[in-house]
Amino acid sequence: MATPLDPEGLDTIFREARTHRAWLDRPVSDELLQQLYHLAKWGPTSSNMCPMRLVFVKSKDAKERLKPTLSPGNVDKTMAAPVCTIVAQDSRFHELMPKLSPHNPKAGEHFAKPENAESTQIHAFRNSSLQGAYLILAARALGLDTGPMSGFDNEKVDAEFFPDGRYKSNFLLNLGYGDASKLHPRAPRLEFDEACRII
Repeated sequence: MATPLDPEGLDTIFREARTHRAWLDRPVSDELLQQLYHLAKWGPTSSNMCPMRLVFVKSKDAKERLKPTLSPGNVDKTMAAPVCTIVAQDSRFHELMPKLSPHNPKAGEHFAKPENAESTQIHAFRNSSLQGAYLILAARALGLDTGPMSGFDNEKVDAEFFPDGRYKSNFLLNLGYGDASKLHPRAPRLEFDEACRII
């Protein structure tokens, strides 16, 4: 049986964590990004298909390539963030399923069939989104702040960073150490009875 996190841990990952738009001038090491992936990769996906693929945009040149794809309101904060992560999905994730699902080596065959192409892309999008959410939780657990964004041009990102068409961008995630002095007051959330039913 899993042991519940203590209140401090819950605060770090959920209650006190915020979406950051302003960043401190403090780098994020490549080693920490590797640690981040190796923690986030344990999140669950359907049949362990693991379709998420990541590009950690860190260098000045790479950020300049990303800049024209961003909505105007996301440019300054993304350029200031130590890292902007392109969270993408592999449209041919099924090719790796024999490795990822050794208990069911034929699990990927369904997704390889042309007639199932729509279902395959739905699975890739849904499960890469799920993995992206675990990436946020993992980042918070490692002491990083996050700023997820959907304000960008997917087609431009894909043309620039994934020109062979295999990967498709899902969302962007700024990573670093947020400037808490620039945070707005926390927005409310829905109450249980507004969002949930027990039936």
